[in-house]
Amino acid sequence: MSQTFMTLSAYETSAEDFFTKLIDAKIDLLVDVRLHNTNQLCGFTKERDLAYFVKTIVGAAYAHDVDLAPTTDLLEPYLHHHIDFDEYASGYKALIDSRGSLADFSTKYGQYQNIAILGTATHKRRSHAEVLAELLTEKPKATH
Repeated sequence: MSQTFMTLSAYETSAEDFFTKLIDAKIDLLVDVRLHNTNQLCGFTKERDLAYFVKTIVGAAYAHDVDLAPTTDLLEPYLHHHIDFDEYASGYKALIDSRGSLADFSTKYGQYQNIAILGTATHKRRSHAEVLAELLTEKPKATH
């Protein structure tokens, strides 16, 4: 079974637009790859609320996977404009590789077909969710 991936941001969107995108894409899993997703500023995308909304509104599973999130040491320089997106993406790829996260992804989520990856992109800033989606799309398939 092949998987399809889309990225979605927790920022600069209404709840209506957010959930409509998930429903229209027939998502069966939303993987939240944000490092921080529990504070009140997250609004409707706060972890506990989002898990409930995704199940109830979309009929999909929800997972917050910190193994797919950047470290604070990688994220902070990017957020404060000390490194550009290319350097951030390169560091993120190295981190994912060192953690073995792509192989773990297949093990954890191999049963899902349409997967949305939730990140933190804005109109001014790109997200590691985009990099992860590219890595997952490019990953070689195991042969038996």
